[in-house]
Amino acid sequence: MTVRVPAKVNLQLSVGPPRADGYHDLVTVFHAVSLYDEVTVRPADRTRVLVTGDDVAGVPAGRANLAVRAARALATVGLRRRGRPAVEIEIRKRIPVAAGLAGGSADAAATLVACNELWRAGLSPAELREVGARVGSDVPFALLGGTAIGQGRGEQLTAALAAGSYHWVLAFASGGLSTPEVYAACDRLRAAPAASDGEEGPGLSMALMAALRSGDPAEVGPLLSNDLQPAAVSLRPDLRRTLNAGTEHGALGAIISGSGPTCAFLAANAAQARELAVALTGAGVCRSVLRVQGPAPGASVVTTASR
Repeated sequence: MTVRVPAKVNLQLSVGPPRADGYHDLVTVFHAVSLYDEVTVRPADRTRVLVTGDDVAGVPAGRANLAVRAARALATVGLRRRGRPAVEIEIRKRIPVAAGLAGGSADAAATLVACNELWRAGLSPAELREVGARVGSDVPFALLGGTAIGQGRGEQLTAALAAGSYHWVLAFASGGLSTPEVYAACDRLRAAPAASDGEEGPGLSMALMAALRSGDPAEVGPLLSNDLQPAAVSLRPDLRRTLNAGTEHGALGAIISGSGPTCAFLAANAAQARELAVALTGAGVCRSVLRVQGPAPGASVVTTASR
């Protein structure tokens, strides 16, 4: 059973102060894009993971892998009366690791869909999202896809009223960023004496939602926002140069996706995206670039082995 699953970018990421449990309340606008991992699951004597493709050295093995955790979680929740079947999980990576694109969560989502089909567990999409939320905050969105508003830790989803298709250029940095380290840096920056007094809870940008309903990328671009961006830039100052280069070469909007370090640039159309990708490559401000489109569908079965 093979499932394809998309990466995400955050069109808005509003971060509240740290909670007692160590997490932060979020309001975010997720947007799935056409950069995919593929995950194949097969019956096995024990659950294990095999990773091929790009950047595989950074993918955790064993129980630390979110895909393994997803398979175990589904076996526990969906198959209480039928034991705990095991699977070999083969992940073919294209989504970079620790890049702010939710690649690990995407693989977990794909594993849930694949195992649900393979084991004939019969969980509904909503039930799969409930299981996914226990595995990782971004897993439910990787199951849903499209464009959606996330709240809580990001796992509480509402599909967004968004029109049109959007052309993006992703600029990949050398190396990754640790999500916990970026959040910790965000908290430190906010605690600095120069920071504004008082922290309000995160709120959804109604201007961004209106722009998304219009389907006009020229309206969406200036409204992209990420509260984690100053923290990511503080840890990786080179990202400022990447963001500036994209803006100088005509991007309608420039933003670090999630906790970074991937920079996402919104283009007016496919032709401008091609020009922007060439310009960023020539500027030497990133490891590589990729043109993608959004919104993309969530995790979905692409092949099924005959039974």
